[in-house]
Amino acid sequence: MRLVIIGAGFAGMYAALSAARLRDIQGVSPEELEIALIAPEPTLVVRPRLYESKPETLTAPLLDVLEAIDVVYVQGSAETIDTKARMVQVATAKGTRKTLSYDRLVVATGSRLFRPNIPGLAEHGFSVDSLEDAVALDKHLHGLADRPALNGRDTVVVAGGGFTGIEAATEIPSRLRKILGKDANLRVIIVDRNSAIAPDMGEGPRPVIEDALRKLGVETRLGAGVASLDESGVTLSSGEHIEAETVIWAAGIRAAPLTAQIPAERDNFGRLLVDRCLSVPGVAGVFATGDAARAACDDDGNYALMSCQHATRMGAFAGNNAAAELLGVPTKPYHQKAYVTCLDLGEAGALFTSGWERKVKMVGGVAKKTKQEINTVWIYPPRAERAAALASADPERVTDVTGFL
Repeated sequence: MRLVIIGAGFAGMYAALSAARLRDIQGVSPEELEIALIAPEPTLVVRPRLYESKPETLTAPLLDVLEAIDVVYVQGSAETIDTKARMVQVATAKGTRKTLSYDRLVVATGSRLFRPNIPGLAEHGFSVDSLEDAVALDKHLHGLADRPALNGRDTVVVAGGGFTGIEAATEIPSRLRKILGKDANLRVIIVDRNSAIAPDMGEGPRPVIEDALRKLGVETRLGAGVASLDESGVTLSSGEHIEAETVIWAAGIRAAPLTAQIPAERDNFGRLLVDRCLSVPGVAGVFATGDAARAACDDDGNYALMSCQHATRMGAFAGNNAAAELLGVPTKPYHQKAYVTCLDLGEAGALFTSGWERKVKMVGGVAKKTKQEINTVWIYPPRAERAAALASADPERVTDVTGFL
């Protein structure tokens, strides 16, 4: 029997850990049930931190962890999925292709930044969506020091006033001061089509965010979108032109394109609709998880967000359930009633909320310490020691934040 997992992000990593855990509990050997993980590199990109400086350091190796739990690593990119034949075609780094059969498949392909067809965006826009994008932005920012302080050199426009946009914008002032000097005439401007900043956060946390932006000198242009970009900066839908040599696009994500190859229903974000055990209805043997899946968290109408917090736990349930079907043991319905957010606000601290209503629990320096612990400890892979790695993947305990509610 073979269980194949596509993706080495947070959901894919925990799917592998959890499947291996259940295999171990059932006393089944790796020869009887092979667990294989397909990814271009055996590395976890710590995507929630890519707004920070030195993004090239924001990865964690996975090969030792996978070897410790007897998960086979298959290097390459999954190109095609044939759900009828139960086959995945993989393109290798050497340009060759190989085919992998599966008895159960976990699609954990994650998400990608949504880049609309805005004139100049592809040529002049930066992002913090992928490691490559974040490294390119960091290189660009350091290169500003070699340019004259003219024509918007010291101005950064962030398109998107959601979670990612706010974290990127509030981190930029300290990053640029280190590069351009403390006397640089910095301007950071968030542009968002919504009438309020952080529209998804709600009214409770918004005053904290607005106060942080004021303290940091971050401007906003609300009720307007980016109409076009060129070498001189951005033109907004309001007609305003902002001279800026740096424009960061942070306005929305979509499920990775590979999900479109699964013959099943998807939502507006391209996520596969799944049942409570994270299997894809009507497609035998296929599970979807993380940003590739639209899954109900509870019976109250809350659905998993495209976030690390949900991906890790969803991955654990998907991996467990895919293995459970092969091993003939009961599956576990995914549930994640507890929900918290921790928004980095740069030198203004952070904001910690609990519950789907986002009740403010911590702000400032106290919240910042929690954010740093989340970013540097909680979301990293377990140590490459078999017992510890397997123990970390109990679906009922992964990302259990009930203590914060």
